[in-house]
Amino acid sequence: MAKIKYALVGTGGRAEFFYGEVVTVFKDTSELVAFCDVNQTRMDYANRLLQEKYEHHPIPTYKAHEFDRMIAETKPDIVIVTTIDRVHHRYIIRAMELGCDVISEKPMTVDEDKCQDILDAIDRTGRKLRVTFNYRYAPHNTKIREVIMDGTLGDILSVNFEWLLNTQHGADYFRRWHRDKRNSGGLLVHKSTHHFDLMNFWLGSKPETVYAMGDLKFYGRENAEQRGVTEFYQRAYGSKAAENDPFALHLDRNEHLKNMYLDAEHEDGYVRDQSVFGDNISIEDTLSVMVKYQNKTVMNYSLNAYMPWEGFIIVFNGTKGRMEVRVSEQSYVNSGGSKADEGALKEKTLTIYPHFAAPYEVEVEEGVGGHGGGDPVMLRDIFDKPAEDRFHRAASHIDGAWSILTGIAANRSIRTGQPVKVEQLVRL
Repeated sequence: MAKIKYALVGTGGRAEFFYGEVVTVFKDTSELVAFCDVNQTRMDYANRLLQEKYEHHPIPTYKAHEFDRMIAETKPDIVIVTTIDRVHHRYIIRAMELGCDVISEKPMTVDEDKCQDILDAIDRTGRKLRVTFNYRYAPHNTKIREVIMDGTLGDILSVNFEWLLNTQHGADYFRRWHRDKRNSGGLLVHKSTHHFDLMNFWLGSKPETVYAMGDLKFYGRENAEQRGVTEFYQRAYGSKAAENDPFALHLDRNEHLKNMYLDAEHEDGYVRDQSVFGDNISIEDTLSVMVKYQNKTVMNYSLNAYMPWEGFIIVFNGTKGRMEVRVSEQSYVNSGGSKADEGALKEKTLTIYPHFAAPYEVEVEEGVGGHGGGDPVMLRDIFDKPAEDRFHRAASHIDGAWSILTGIAANRSIRTGQPVKVEQLVRL
Protein backbone atom coordinates (compact mmCIF):
# COMPACT_ATOMS: atom_id res chain seq x y z
CA MET A 1 0.00 0.00 0.00
CA ALA A 2 1.44 3.40 -1.01
CA LYS A 3 2.40 5.75 1.78
CA ILE A 4 0.59 9.06 2.13
CA LYS A 5 3.00 11.88 1.29
CA TYR A 6 3.08 15.02 3.44
CA ALA A 7 4.71 18.40 2.88
CA LEU A 8 4.87 20.86 5.76
CA VAL A 9 4.82 24.65 5.46
CA GLY A 10 5.91 26.71 8.47
CA THR A 11 8.74 25.14 10.49
CA GLY A 12 8.30 27.17 13.68
CA GLY A 13 7.24 26.08 17.14
CA ARG A 14 4.28 23.88 16.20
CA ALA A 15 5.82 22.06 13.23
CA GLU A 16 7.78 19.36 15.08
CA PHE A 17 4.58 18.20 16.78
CA PHE A 18 3.51 16.90 13.35
CA TYR A 19 6.67 15.98 11.48
CA GLY A 20 8.20 14.21 14.48
CA GLU A 21 5.23 11.83 14.53
CA VAL A 22 5.11 11.33 10.76
CA VAL A 23 8.72 10.07 10.63
CA THR A 24 8.48 7.84 13.72
CA VAL A 25 5.11 6.57 14.96
CA PHE A 26 3.44 6.65 11.54
CA LYS A 27 6.42 6.00 9.28
CA ASP A 28 4.92 2.76 7.92
CA THR A 29 1.99 4.61 6.36
CA SER A 30 3.30 8.16 6.02
CA GLU A 31 6.18 9.91 4.26
CA LEU A 32 7.50 13.42 4.84
CA VAL A 33 8.64 14.84 1.51
CA ALA A 34 9.38 18.57 1.96
CA PHE A 35 9.64 21.62 4.21
CA CYS A 36 8.58 25.12 3.19
CA ASP A 37 9.25 28.34 5.10
CA VAL A 38 10.29 31.97 4.71
CA ASN A 39 13.42 31.18 6.72
CA GLN A 40 16.13 28.82 5.44
CA THR A 41 17.97 28.68 8.77
CA ARG A 42 14.86 27.38 10.49
CA MET A 43 14.31 24.74 7.80
CA ASP A 44 17.94 23.67 8.11
CA TYR A 45 17.45 23.26 11.86
CA ALA A 46 14.32 21.16 11.25
CA ASN A 47 16.37 18.94 8.95
CA ARG A 48 19.06 18.67 11.61
CA LEU A 49 16.44 17.53 14.11
CA LEU A 50 15.20 14.97 11.59
CA GLN A 51 18.69 13.49 11.39
CA GLU A 52 19.96 13.80 14.96
CA LYS A 53 16.76 13.35 16.97
CA TYR A 54 14.66 11.15 14.70
CA GLU A 55 17.33 9.28 12.69
CA HIS A 56 15.67 10.30 9.45
CA HIS A 57 17.26 11.56 6.28
CA PRO A 58 17.03 15.29 5.46
CA ILE A 59 14.28 16.32 3.08
CA PRO A 60 14.13 19.01 0.38
CA THR A 61 13.50 22.57 1.52
CA TYR A 62 11.70 25.33 -0.35
CA LYS A 63 11.37 29.03 0.42
CA ALA A 64 7.83 30.42 0.66
CA HIS A 65 7.85 31.82 -2.88
CA GLU A 66 8.74 28.32 -4.14
CA PHE A 67 5.57 26.69 -2.77
CA ASP A 68 4.18 25.82 -6.21
CA ARG A 69 7.50 24.28 -7.24
CA MET A 70 7.54 22.21 -4.04
CA ILE A 71 4.13 20.76 -4.88
CA ALA A 72 5.17 20.03 -8.48
CA GLU A 73 8.47 18.37 -7.54
CA THR A 74 7.57 16.41 -4.39
CA LYS A 75 3.90 15.67 -5.21
CA PRO A 76 2.47 15.56 -1.66
CA ASP A 77 -1.00 14.16 -1.06
CA ILE A 78 -1.53 16.42 1.95
CA VAL A 79 -0.02 19.75 2.98
CA ILE A 80 0.32 20.48 6.72
CA VAL A 81 0.04 24.21 7.47
CA THR A 82 1.74 25.46 10.65
CA THR A 83 2.63 29.03 9.64
CA ILE A 84 1.63 32.21 11.43
CA ASP A 85 -2.14 32.49 11.41
CA ARG A 86 -2.61 35.37 8.97
CA VAL A 87 -1.19 33.35 6.04
CA HIS A 88 -2.97 30.05 6.75
CA HIS A 89 -5.54 30.85 4.07
CA ARG A 90 -2.86 31.51 1.47
CA TYR A 91 -1.32 28.04 1.73
CA ILE A 92 -4.62 26.23 2.36
CA ILE A 93 -6.17 27.67 -0.80
CA ARG A 94 -3.11 27.27 -3.03
CA ALA A 95 -2.52 23.69 -1.88
CA MET A 96 -6.10 22.78 -2.77
CA GLU A 97 -5.84 24.53 -6.14
CA LEU A 98 -2.77 22.39 -6.84
CA GLY A 99 -4.63 19.17 -6.00
CA CYS A 100 -3.73 18.56 -2.35
CA ASP A 101 -5.81 18.04 0.75
CA VAL A 102 -4.80 20.10 3.79
CA ILE A 103 -4.32 19.71 7.54
CA SER A 104 -4.22 23.12 9.22
CA GLU A 105 -3.16 24.08 12.70
CA LYS A 106 -5.84 26.08 14.49
CA PRO A 107 -7.15 28.70 13.97
CA MET A 108 -8.17 28.04 10.39
CA THR A 109 -7.70 31.74 9.66
CA VAL A 110 -8.10 35.13 11.37
CA ASP A 111 -11.06 37.01 9.85
CA GLU A 112 -14.33 36.52 8.01
CA ASP A 113 -13.01 37.46 4.56
CA LYS A 114 -10.21 34.90 4.64
CA CYS A 115 -12.64 32.35 6.06
CA GLN A 116 -14.99 32.90 3.13
CA ASP A 117 -12.09 32.57 0.68
CA ILE A 118 -11.23 29.15 2.18
CA LEU A 119 -14.84 27.96 2.07
CA ASP A 120 -15.15 29.07 -1.55
CA ALA A 121 -11.91 27.28 -2.48
CA ILE A 122 -13.16 24.03 -0.95
CA ASP A 123 -16.39 24.31 -2.96
CA ARG A 124 -14.39 25.13 -6.09
CA THR A 125 -11.75 22.40 -5.80
CA GLY A 126 -13.53 19.62 -3.93
CA ARG A 127 -10.47 19.13 -1.71
CA LYS A 128 -10.59 18.36 2.02
CA LEU A 129 -9.43 20.49 4.93
CA ARG A 130 -9.02 19.24 8.48
CA VAL A 131 -8.39 21.54 11.46
CA THR A 132 -6.43 20.14 14.42
CA PHE A 133 -8.47 20.60 17.59
CA ASN A 134 -6.52 18.44 20.02
CA TYR A 135 -8.53 19.57 23.04
CA ARG A 136 -11.55 17.60 21.76
CA TYR A 137 -9.55 14.40 22.28
CA ALA A 138 -8.48 15.04 25.89
CA PRO A 139 -10.28 12.42 28.04
CA HIS A 140 -11.83 14.99 30.38
CA ASN A 141 -13.20 17.04 27.48
CA THR A 142 -14.58 13.92 25.81
CA LYS A 143 -16.19 12.97 29.13
CA ILE A 144 -17.95 16.35 29.30
CA ARG A 145 -19.33 15.67 25.81
CA GLU A 146 -20.48 12.21 26.92
CA VAL A 147 -22.27 13.50 30.03
CA ILE A 148 -24.17 16.10 28.00
CA MET A 149 -24.91 13.74 25.09
CA ASP A 150 -26.31 11.12 27.45
CA GLY A 151 -28.77 13.61 28.96
CA THR A 152 -27.44 13.52 32.51
CA LEU A 153 -27.98 17.28 32.88
CA GLY A 154 -31.07 17.51 30.70
CA ASP A 155 -31.16 20.52 28.38
CA ILE A 156 -28.25 22.91 28.95
CA LEU A 157 -29.68 26.35 29.68
CA SER A 158 -26.59 28.36 30.63
CA VAL A 159 -22.80 27.99 30.88
CA ASN A 160 -20.12 29.94 32.75
CA PHE A 161 -16.69 29.33 31.21
CA GLU A 162 -13.51 30.89 32.61
CA TRP A 163 -10.13 30.24 30.97
CA LEU A 164 -6.93 31.26 32.73
CA LEU A 165 -3.60 31.75 30.96
CA ASN A 166 -0.73 32.19 33.37
CA THR A 167 2.28 34.49 33.55
CA GLN A 168 4.45 32.00 31.65
CA HIS A 169 2.31 30.63 28.83
CA GLY A 170 -0.13 33.56 28.74
CA ALA A 171 2.71 36.07 28.69
CA ASP A 172 4.28 34.26 25.75
CA TYR A 173 1.59 35.52 23.37
CA PHE A 174 2.78 39.06 24.12
CA ARG A 175 6.44 38.30 23.31
CA ARG A 176 6.00 36.99 19.78
CA TRP A 177 4.10 37.52 16.53
CA HIS A 178 0.73 36.98 18.21
CA ARG A 179 0.95 40.42 19.87
CA ASP A 180 0.09 42.00 16.51
CA LYS A 181 -3.64 41.42 15.97
CA ARG A 182 -3.15 41.40 12.20
CA ASN A 183 -1.10 38.23 12.60
CA SER A 184 -3.25 36.29 15.05
CA GLY A 185 -6.73 37.83 15.22
CA GLY A 186 -6.01 38.35 18.92
CA LEU A 187 -6.49 35.78 21.67
CA LEU A 188 -10.22 35.47 20.91
CA VAL A 189 -9.28 33.91 17.59
CA HIS A 190 -5.85 32.37 18.12
CA LYS A 191 -6.37 30.87 21.59
CA SER A 192 -10.12 30.95 22.23
CA THR A 193 -10.81 29.08 18.99
CA HIS A 194 -10.02 25.99 21.11
CA HIS A 195 -12.55 26.99 23.73
CA PHE A 196 -15.29 28.05 21.33
CA ASP A 197 -14.80 24.82 19.39
CA LEU A 198 -15.18 22.87 22.63
CA MET A 199 -18.46 24.65 23.32
CA ASN A 200 -19.78 23.80 19.85
CA PHE A 201 -18.57 20.22 20.38
CA TRP A 202 -20.02 19.88 23.88
CA LEU A 203 -23.39 21.45 23.13
CA GLY A 204 -23.80 20.02 19.65
CA SER A 205 -24.82 23.50 18.57
CA LYS A 206 -23.46 26.65 16.89
CA PRO A 207 -23.13 30.31 17.94
CA GLU A 208 -25.97 32.64 16.93
CA THR A 209 -25.33 36.00 18.62
CA VAL A 210 -22.11 37.32 20.20
CA TYR A 211 -21.46 40.35 22.40
CA ALA A 212 -18.00 41.10 23.80
CA MET A 213 -15.78 43.52 25.67
CA GLY A 214 -12.00 43.44 25.97
CA ASP A 215 -8.88 45.51 26.46
CA LEU A 216 -5.15 45.43 27.14
CA LYS A 217 -5.08 45.93 30.91
CA PHE A 218 -1.97 44.15 32.22
CA TYR A 219 0.69 43.84 29.50
CA GLY A 220 2.05 46.76 27.47
CA ARG A 221 4.23 49.68 28.53
CA GLU A 222 1.46 52.03 29.63
CA ASN A 223 -0.01 49.48 32.05
CA ALA A 224 3.43 48.72 33.49
CA GLU A 225 4.15 52.42 33.97
CA GLN A 226 0.90 52.85 35.89
CA ARG A 227 2.03 50.07 38.26
CA GLY A 228 5.30 51.90 38.91
CA VAL A 229 7.68 50.06 36.58
CA THR A 230 10.57 52.33 35.56
CA GLU A 231 12.96 50.04 33.63
CA PHE A 232 12.03 48.95 30.12
CA TYR A 233 13.67 47.10 27.25
CA GLN A 234 12.68 46.13 23.72
CA ARG A 235 13.90 42.52 23.81
CA ALA A 236 15.47 40.25 26.43
CA TYR A 237 18.58 39.22 24.48
CA GLY A 238 21.47 41.50 25.38
CA SER A 239 19.40 43.56 27.80
CA LYS A 240 20.55 44.26 31.36
CA ALA A 241 17.05 45.30 32.37
CA ALA A 242 15.74 41.87 31.37
CA GLU A 243 18.02 40.01 33.77
CA ASN A 244 15.73 40.53 36.74
CA ASP A 245 12.43 40.46 34.87
CA PRO A 246 10.49 37.24 35.56
CA PHE A 247 8.57 37.86 32.33
CA ALA A 248 11.70 37.83 30.18
CA LEU A 249 12.42 34.92 27.82
CA HIS A 250 16.15 34.22 27.40
CA LEU A 251 16.61 32.53 24.03
CA ASP A 252 20.33 31.98 24.52
CA ARG A 253 19.65 29.82 27.60
CA ASN A 254 17.49 27.30 25.73
CA GLU A 255 19.27 25.43 22.95
CA HIS A 256 16.11 24.66 21.02
CA LEU A 257 14.81 28.23 21.08
CA LYS A 258 18.27 29.54 20.22
CA ASN A 259 18.55 27.34 17.13
CA MET A 260 15.00 27.93 15.97
CA TYR A 261 14.75 31.67 16.55
CA LEU A 262 17.84 33.55 17.74
CA ASP A 263 20.13 32.01 15.12
CA ALA A 264 17.48 32.48 12.41
CA GLU A 265 16.43 36.08 12.96
CA HIS A 266 19.09 37.54 10.65
CA GLU A 267 17.05 36.19 7.71
CA ASP A 268 13.61 37.64 8.36
CA GLY A 269 14.00 39.92 11.38
CA TYR A 270 11.57 37.96 13.55
CA VAL A 271 12.31 38.64 17.23
CA ARG A 272 10.92 35.93 19.53
CA ASP A 273 11.83 37.49 22.90
CA GLN A 274 10.17 40.91 22.87
CA SER A 275 9.24 42.52 26.17
CA VAL A 276 5.67 41.90 27.22
CA PHE A 277 5.73 45.44 28.61
CA GLY A 278 6.84 47.02 25.36
CA ASP A 279 4.98 49.16 22.86
CA ASN A 280 3.06 48.09 19.76
CA ILE A 281 0.89 45.40 21.38
CA SER A 282 -2.51 45.42 19.66
CA ILE A 283 -4.16 42.35 21.23
CA GLU A 284 -6.22 42.25 24.41
CA ASP A 285 -5.32 40.38 27.60
CA THR A 286 -8.66 40.76 29.44
CA LEU A 287 -11.76 39.53 27.62
CA SER A 288 -15.42 38.86 28.34
CA VAL A 289 -17.83 37.33 25.82
CA MET A 290 -21.51 36.46 25.92
CA VAL A 291 -22.78 33.97 23.34
CA LYS A 292 -26.29 32.77 22.54
CA TYR A 293 -26.31 29.45 20.70
CA GLN A 294 -28.76 28.14 18.13
CA ASN A 295 -30.13 25.71 20.72
CA LYS A 296 -30.85 28.74 23.01
CA THR A 297 -28.05 28.00 25.50
CA VAL A 298 -26.36 31.18 26.78
CA MET A 299 -22.65 31.23 27.68
CA ASN A 300 -20.66 33.75 29.71
CA TYR A 301 -16.97 33.37 28.78
CA SER A 302 -13.87 35.10 30.11
CA LEU A 303 -10.18 34.90 29.22
CA ASN A 304 -7.42 36.48 31.30
CA ALA A 305 -3.79 36.08 30.23
CA TYR A 306 -1.87 37.01 33.42
CA MET A 307 -3.11 34.53 36.03
CA PRO A 308 -1.07 32.69 38.70
CA TRP A 309 -2.23 29.29 37.40
CA GLU A 310 -3.31 27.87 34.05
CA GLY A 311 -6.46 25.99 33.16
CA PHE A 312 -10.22 26.44 33.20
CA ILE A 313 -13.33 26.41 35.34
CA ILE A 314 -16.62 25.65 33.60
CA VAL A 315 -20.15 25.23 34.92
CA PHE A 316 -23.10 23.80 32.97
CA ASN A 317 -26.58 24.52 34.30
CA GLY A 318 -29.24 22.16 32.95
CA THR A 319 -32.85 21.20 33.49
CA LYS A 320 -31.78 18.12 35.50
CA GLY A 321 -28.90 19.61 37.47
CA ARG A 322 -25.46 21.17 37.30
CA MET A 323 -21.93 20.07 36.35
CA GLU A 324 -18.83 21.81 37.65
CA VAL A 325 -15.43 21.17 36.06
CA ARG A 326 -12.04 22.47 37.20
CA VAL A 327 -8.90 21.64 35.24
CA SER A 328 -5.36 22.81 36.04
CA GLU A 329 -2.72 22.57 33.31
CA GLN A 330 1.05 22.51 33.46
CA SER A 331 2.78 25.78 32.70
CA TYR A 332 4.92 25.97 29.56
CA VAL A 333 6.46 28.18 26.88
CA ASN A 334 5.86 27.19 23.27
CA SER A 335 8.82 25.10 22.06
CA GLY A 336 10.62 25.74 25.33
CA GLY A 337 10.51 22.10 26.43
CA SER A 338 9.05 18.68 25.70
CA LYS A 339 6.01 18.52 23.40
CA ALA A 340 4.32 16.28 25.98
CA ASP A 341 4.44 19.11 28.54
CA GLU A 342 2.33 21.50 26.47
CA GLY A 343 -1.05 21.71 28.15
CA ALA A 344 -0.38 18.58 30.21
CA LEU A 345 -2.77 18.08 33.13
CA LYS A 346 -1.87 18.75 36.75
CA GLU A 347 -5.30 18.07 38.23
CA LYS A 348 -8.95 17.77 37.24
CA THR A 349 -12.30 17.40 38.97
CA LEU A 350 -15.70 16.84 37.37
CA THR A 351 -18.65 16.99 39.77
CA ILE A 352 -22.35 16.53 39.01
CA TYR A 353 -25.04 18.03 41.21
CA PRO A 354 -28.37 16.37 40.26
CA HIS A 355 -31.69 17.83 41.32
CA PHE A 356 -32.98 16.16 44.52
CA ALA A 357 -29.95 13.83 44.87
CA ALA A 358 -26.46 13.83 46.31
CA PRO A 359 -23.61 15.24 44.22
CA TYR A 360 -21.00 12.83 42.87
CA GLU A 361 -17.62 12.86 41.18
CA VAL A 362 -17.29 11.52 37.64
CA GLU A 363 -14.26 9.36 37.00
CA VAL A 364 -12.14 10.37 34.02
CA GLU A 365 -9.40 8.21 32.57
CA GLU A 366 -5.87 9.55 32.80
CA GLY A 367 -4.59 10.93 29.52
CA VAL A 368 -0.92 10.72 28.60
CA GLY A 369 0.76 13.43 26.53
CA GLY A 370 0.22 17.07 25.71
CA HIS A 371 -3.06 19.01 25.94
CA GLY A 372 -4.53 16.79 28.61
CA GLY A 373 -3.68 13.60 26.75
CA GLY A 374 -5.48 14.77 23.62
CA ASP A 375 -2.39 15.12 21.40
CA PRO A 376 -1.52 11.44 20.86
CA VAL A 377 -5.18 10.48 20.38
CA MET A 378 -5.68 13.17 17.76
CA LEU A 379 -2.46 12.25 15.94
CA ARG A 380 -3.60 8.63 15.67
CA ASP A 381 -6.90 9.86 14.29
CA ILE A 382 -5.12 12.01 11.68
CA PHE A 383 -2.26 9.78 10.54
CA ASP A 384 -3.67 6.32 11.19
CA LYS A 385 -6.94 4.64 10.27
CA PRO A 386 -9.47 6.33 12.57
CA ALA A 387 -11.65 4.15 14.77
CA GLU A 388 -15.41 4.53 15.03
CA ASP A 389 -16.06 7.56 17.23
CA ARG A 390 -19.50 8.16 18.73
CA PHE A 391 -18.31 11.61 19.80
CA HIS A 392 -17.32 12.74 16.29
CA ARG A 393 -14.13 14.44 17.44
CA ALA A 394 -12.51 14.82 14.00
CA ALA A 395 -12.92 18.47 13.01
CA SER A 396 -13.73 19.49 9.44
CA HIS A 397 -13.38 22.89 7.79
CA ILE A 398 -16.96 23.59 8.88
CA ASP A 399 -15.99 23.02 12.51
CA GLY A 400 -12.91 25.18 11.94
CA ALA A 401 -15.08 27.97 10.56
CA TRP A 402 -17.67 27.88 13.35
CA SER A 403 -14.94 27.94 16.03
CA ILE A 404 -13.27 31.09 14.70
CA LEU A 405 -16.55 32.84 13.89
CA THR A 406 -17.31 33.24 17.60
CA GLY A 407 -13.97 35.01 18.08
CA ILE A 408 -14.28 37.01 14.86
CA ALA A 409 -17.77 38.13 15.89
CA ALA A 410 -16.44 39.01 19.36
CA ASN A 411 -13.67 41.13 17.80
CA ARG A 412 -16.27 43.01 15.75
CA SER A 413 -18.42 43.49 18.85
CA ILE A 414 -15.47 44.96 20.76
CA ARG A 415 -14.83 47.39 17.90
CA THR A 416 -18.46 48.47 17.49
CA GLY A 417 -19.93 48.01 20.97
CA GLN A 418 -22.81 46.09 19.38
CA PRO A 419 -23.97 42.45 19.42
CA VAL A 420 -23.11 40.54 16.24
CA LYS A 421 -25.17 37.93 14.38
CA VAL A 422 -22.72 35.22 13.35
CA GLU A 423 -24.68 34.22 10.25
CA GLN A 424 -23.98 37.67 8.77
CA LEU A 425 -20.21 37.10 8.70
CA VAL A 426 -19.86 34.33 6.09
CA ARG A 427 -21.95 32.07 3.87
CA LEU A 428 -21.85 28.65 5.52
